[in-house]
Amino acid sequence: MIDDNEQMMRLNKQSFVAGFMGAMIALCIALIFFGVLVGVKLKQGNVASMLTSFVSGTGVDVVDGQSVSGVSGGIVEVVAKVNPAVVSIVATKDVPVMEQYNQNIGFGFSIPQYRQNGTKSQEVSSGSGFIISADGYVVTNQHVVADSTAAYTVILTDGTKYDATVVALGDVYDIALLKIEDDGSDLPYLQFGDSDALKQGQQVIAIGNALGQFRNTVSVGVVSGLSRSVTASSGQGQSELLQDVIQTDAAINAGNSGGPLLDLAGFVIGVNVAASNAQNIGFALPANEVNRSISDMKEFGHIVRPFLGVRFVTIDQAMIETNNLTVDHGALLLRGSGGELAVMPGSPADKAGLEENDIILQVDGVEVTESKPLNILLQNKTAGEKVLLKIEHDGEEKQVYVTLGEPPKSS
Repeated sequence: MIDDNEQMMRLNKQSFVAGFMGAMIALCIALIFFGVLVGVKLKQGNVASMLTSFVSGTGVDVVDGQSVSGVSGGIVEVVAKVNPAVVSIVATKDVPVMEQYNQNIGFGFSIPQYRQNGTKSQEVSSGSGFIISADGYVVTNQHVVADSTAAYTVILTDGTKYDATVVALGDVYDIALLKIEDDGSDLPYLQFGDSDALKQGQQVIAIGNALGQFRNTVSVGVVSGLSRSVTASSGQGQSELLQDVIQTDAAINAGNSGGPLLDLAGFVIGVNVAASNAQNIGFALPANEVNRSISDMKEFGHIVRPFLGVRFVTIDQAMIETNNLTVDHGALLLRGSGGELAVMPGSPADKAGLEENDIILQVDGVEVTESKPLNILLQNKTAGEKVLLKIEHDGEEKQVYVTLGEPPKSS
């Protein structure tokens, strides 16, 4: 039999063990909880450290004290840099002021009539452009400044206005060159990039006078396609075939015509020329061709286009099958439906012996194809340049040299 003292000792021992185990469990729980808290703090510290490192590094740009993503930060910087050189071009002209009067027709009756009472200067159109030199040369589209009876004003983003004169129109290319009548101040200007280096999917920025109201509107997109051909309409019954143009999904609205399409380094890689009713399809003239055209316009007062003097149709699969052609590419010289000759008399092609139904297969070793038609292969040439044509004549291939000329002047 266990006496009371021994039983008491056992109870005390059990109580001590139970208490000790409870204390240890509580301590473990406390340590675990403390560890969790410490882990969270460490993680928070790491996150903060990472964010601090990221903001101070190349991942995030800080503009005016606010962090922005690297891509949008680059766009913000480009826009800030180029905006002063992007301009609005406003056309004004004297328009009749009409007034109403009542004409007495007898018997106490009169009818309302209208007559001109002088004229007033009124804004009739507006577009976009950009300055390309410190002395005030401005590039825009020809259709922006095509009205020879209008006066043109160039408006900078800060509201400064300058009268401008049209130096030259592109005629065969939708480009025009203006000159600001400046007081000699050093104007901001943009530089051309290399449009031949563009890649599909490359990000681009368009800036222009959207809808003729919202100056220096910025839109961002990508290069959707290259070397496109499209027929653009002016909305006034006029249309123009644009070839070898850049396609972009950057929003190009009415009024954006003549504004720059820029890469993320701020270089002009195109001149906005046409839009497709806000369907994310816009087009821009490639910078390299624009730059060449401007050089001609400054030197000669017009674009000097190389001239071969032929009418042609680019061979496609349907033509091959329909006509049982022995070649799968080239430019077939054909007479027009209205009787226009396939080879213009006295032209460089005529002098080189080219004839109707000849097929031009190559220009300086480059094949004439649907993606590289004859006119595109010739546009990088200059008047007076000698080119080597590979042609098929009466089923035989031969090579001929042709010295390109200039288009005949319109009478």
